[in-house]
Amino acid sequence: MPEFRKLIMALAVVALFAGFASAQVGIPNGAPSSGLPFTCGVTNGAVTPTLRSEGYTELAGDIVIVCSGGTPIALGSPIPTANVTLFVNTTVTSRLLPNAGASNASEALLLVNEPGSGLAGYGPSVAQTPCTVNGVLAPQIGAGLGGCSESIGTVNGVVGVPVNAAGGVGANVFQGVTIGNQVTFNGIPVLPPATSGETTVYRITNVRVNANAIVAGGATPGSVTASVSTNGSTSLAITNAQLTVGFVEEGLSNGSSTQTQPGSLLRNSGNTGSASGGGTSFAQCSSVSVGSPSSATTSASAALGVLQFQENFATAFKIRTQTSQGSPGTIYNSESGLIVPLVNSTATSSTGAQYIAGLADFGTRLKATFNNVPSGVTLYVSTNDVTNDFSNGFAPGYSARQAVLIVGETAPDGGTTIPLSVPAVTPNSVQTQTFGPTFGSAGSVPIAPVIINAATGTGAAVWEVINTNPNQIDTIDFGFYIAYSANAAANSPAPGTVTVTLSFAPTPSGGSFTSTTGAASSASLPIPRFSDSLDITKNVAVINLCTTSMLFPYLTNTNGFDTGLAIANTTSDIFGTAAQAGTCALTFFGPSAPTTNPFVTPVVATGTDWVGLVSVIAPGFGTVASGSPAIGGYMIANCNFQYAHGFALITDVGARSIVTAYLALIFTNGSSLNRAGSSAENLNN
Repeated sequence: MPEFRKLIMALAVVALFAGFASAQVGIPNGAPSSGLPFTCGVTNGAVTPTLRSEGYTELAGDIVIVCSGGTPIALGSPIPTANVTLFVNTTVTSRLLPNAGASNASEALLLVNEPGSGLAGYGPSVAQTPCTVNGVLAPQIGAGLGGCSESIGTVNGVVGVPVNAAGGVGANVFQGVTIGNQVTFNGIPVLPPATSGETTVYRITNVRVNANAIVAGGATPGSVTASVSTNGSTSLAITNAQLTVGFVEEGLSNGSSTQTQPGSLLRNSGNTGSASGGGTSFAQCSSVSVGSPSSATTSASAALGVLQFQENFATAFKIRTQTSQGSPGTIYNSESGLIVPLVNSTATSSTGAQYIAGLADFGTRLKATFNNVPSGVTLYVSTNDVTNDFSNGFAPGYSARQAVLIVGETAPDGGTTIPLSVPAVTPNSVQTQTFGPTFGSAGSVPIAPVIINAATGTGAAVWEVINTNPNQIDTIDFGFYIAYSANAAANSPAPGTVTVTLSFAPTPSGGSFTSTTGAASSASLPIPRFSDSLDITKNVAVINLCTTSMLFPYLTNTNGFDTGLAIANTTSDIFGTAAQAGTCALTFFGPSAPTTNPFVTPVVATGTDWVGLVSVIAPGFGTVASGSPAIGGYMIANCNFQYAHGFALITDVGARSIVTAYLALIFTNGSSLNRAGSSAENLNN
């Protein structure tokens, strides 16, 4: 549920002007003058929000200008206008809503007298009425000459209120023109409330800013500051014209010492603690498949762990919109601002969606980008948040899903009215697999493959937040898995380290915008959008070659002696070992080592032996300077298949006398496993 906090303007006026405790908003203007000068003060519209430093389009807090005093305007007289400009210390990124003759017109709005808020007084009681000329929004002119001009008149029996040229309710919603770090609202009617205890209220809302340009973190967060100025034929005497409209902190916790949350972003399969920083190790020659969690060997080997996205502050994760977001001064804690359907763009997006003031394209999206994924490897992720890698469940305090896997980081949510549809990967998708016999059965985790770009080895999974609690730190977990068919002979999958980068979405790395275009106002780019400058990268899986390393401690080919070598590939066995084939690299150490070192054998097929002579491979190996005794040396053989075994036989020429024979020693090197797959099969050094 949204956290609704109505701004009661009487209290704001008390803070600014002691003595106006019973102030009402937009009372008719025909009452006698209070005798007080016409003055205005600036205040925050509600609480000052915390903005995500990753965000390019963060909603700044509302700015409220409260005016009192002045001289009444006579019935039938035109209302004078002024231009109001807001400056901020970063770029304004409110969505542009292009219409005929309206360059840089944006979703940033200035509302007069809180229309639709439900507060006391005439102003809040009337409908939100945009400034238009002949049915077209007029942000370049406003209520100025040639615009939606207003005068003092009578509406529905109420005397002394703003009326338009046709005698109807005067415009009370004005669209801003955005350039760089400023928004200008042209032709704003300046209506002194005149009577004691009455106020005129101007609210500036839907101002989005590039929070990524503000230095954040540490004991003191970054700040977005705003200043208000006026100009034109009429001006407002504004006091307190500068204020803070946002505090900037990182939204996604990475566990750094400058953050408020621990940020365990990569968890083990059971979600009971942090995963290994080096990533889970896998052998190239051992296939891995995703199967039933009842099979310990299958599910345990396939599960890489849990991706954990955690807020650094309680409102960093937001849904797209609440049920209704049309009331000024209400805190909605969503990606959307004040939604005013009548302020929209005549143009549509590439997907056919019409842009509406205040309406975001989607809720907060969380992205896991996998990098360096070898050909032949398939990665899977859960299609919704989970308890751990094999158990579906809800986070503490929730009775429904918090996030769902979607089809792409910029795929638009459907619709412009509640409820809005999320472009989710659905249970009946051909891409979706699941643990257990039935999709969605109790305890099973629905999963879908991550689409990997074969040329770059990268692919991304993106989830959209659909349920969040603004009063607590939310943690959202997703299971992720690996599967591949081993083919060591073809070097598949290729060895290497797979990493994952965690971030909000969309970001420039997705390709729909750059860090430059994303940090500026736009009529076509999605909202929200984020920088990838604060992304978090972790190792998740390491594919190791299946090798056997052996030491032949003494070899020679000198003074009439030679050494015969044999290397057996024993991956054909009675234990169910995957058949493998590969070469062996023989590196010699000692006097007169061969020029070509190492010597690489032909491919040794499974169930066969390679044999050779040192006199052929390394002629004269062991020979030293004339007059010195012949000694010999040693050799290390590294075979790119498991379970290699070596044998050496040293004889005199013609094999008349056998000097010695021995088995090579097998090194423990992390990939020489025993037939049970847990440790080195033979001896170590």
